[in-house]
Amino acid sequence: MASREDQEGAIVRANKRFYDAFEQLDIEAMAAVWLHADRARCVHPGWRTLRGWPSIKESWIAIFSNTEEIKFTITNLSVSLSDRMAWVSCVENIIDSGNAIPVVSAIEATNIFEWSGSEWRLVQHHASMAMRERDDSEWDPSQN
Repeated sequence: MASREDQEGAIVRANKRFYDAFEQLDIEAMAAVWLHADRARCVHPGWRTLRGWPSIKESWIAIFSNTEEIKFTITNLSVSLSDRMAWVSCVENIIDSGNAIPVVSAIEATNIFEWSGSEWRLVQHHASMAMRERDDSEWDPSQN
């Protein structure tokens, strides 16, 4: 069995393959990252939960067909793992250079991987807009 360090490295590489496929707008590369199962889930920012690979694949086709270019800088990467499952939490800093002034959007993401055969496959991607941190220690979220 591989060392924990080797396993974490494999998970980081699997996560990178996901973002590489996204940046390349490549549905075949994206399909190679995902577990093709009914239990697969995907939540894009502002979307309902997609269940099963066919629905997830259609969402990527739609996103790719409506995107000219996308670039990510991944920060705050954290890897956790158990026997056959691993999860990566990170911030997707998305660079939109389609405007005169480039815009960076921060998205909080969790990517869950399952050991399948001889590789880690993405079984869930959940992304949502990151909230700006508040400096006010008196802030009460129930009053927001």
